Amino acid sequence: MPPEPPLGPEDFARSWPVSRETLSRLEAYAALLTRWSARINLVSRHTLPDLWRRHMLDSAQLRRLVPAAARSLIDLGSGAGFPGLVLAVLGVPGVELVEADSRKSAFLREAARVTGADVTIRPCRIQAVPPHPVDVVTARGCAPLDRLLELAQPFLAAHTLCLFAKGERFAEELTRARKGWTMHLSVERSLSDRRGVILCLQQVVRELRHA
Repeated sequence: MPPEPPLGPEDFARSWPVSRETLSRLEAYAALLTRWSARINLVSRHTLPDLWRRHMLDSAQLRRLVPAAARSLIDLGSGAGFPGLVLAVLGVPGVELVEADSRKSAFLREAARVTGADVTIRPCRIQAVPPHPVDVVTARGCAPLDRLLELAQPFLAAHTLCLFAKGERFAEELTRARKGWTMHLSVERSLSDRRGVILCLQQVVRELRHA
């Protein structure tokens, strides 16, 4: 199957309708990312030509899955801010971005400034963030699912929804994770990657191991 042509901002807006003001904020974000990527490795360089599909749309599609009542979201291993910063620009409240790399954290501070996004940036390892329950946990390319659930555990409550973007081998990751965890699962097909999915997990509980 031939590759799809790159998306531009107007193409993005047709795929994911946003106001002109919001699109302008995302355009400022994209321009900043492009400039900084010349100096530090924020995202894979081969994805930059299709930034609006591979990163903007890939992140924005999670917005439809965030419950309307959600008031807190923690994005684990935010990197360049995908998906957490995009979700904040799209109006998700109470977003925390966790990123241990100091250069990426500096980028996130500048990206939050130019977009006007109301976010809390935590420039530390995920394990150093004080445990607290949130409504939504997101992650993209952070870790395999079994490890990701360990990292997410301090932020899980009975109602918490986990939204994890995964690639075509997601079933293998689920098989491994289910050896140590129980969960209610639904799978959404990605709008940005024919091979990708979004895992929607609720009622995530670690299995008790008996000696």
